[in-house]
Amino acid sequence: MSNQEELVIRGLTKDGRKFRPSDWAERLCGVFAAVSPDNRTHYSANIFPVTREGMYCVVVNRRLEQVDPMAFRFLMDFARDNDLQVVEGRHVPRG
Repeated sequence: MSNQEELVIRGLTKDGRKFRPSDWAERLCGVFAAVSPDNRTHYSANIFPVTREGMYCVVVNRRLEQVDPMAFRFLMDFARDNDLQVVEGRHVPRG
């Protein structure tokens, strides 16, 4: 396993097709999010949606594998089952 801190599940299949529906990243991250009393969604620090190079992605912090192995496995299985690209993320912590 790499020493990088994050993995990124990209909204592209391994053969380069765009993954649908377009809000898949928000839906997937919403499974692990909390909703505050003012009805705002607060994504987990370990699982959150981003846009990278114009495509929707999900960032997965590698520490999730230790703190919630079932959630980590669920995300990796989701990526595998949907033939999505998983790439290395950041080398350093977000500031």
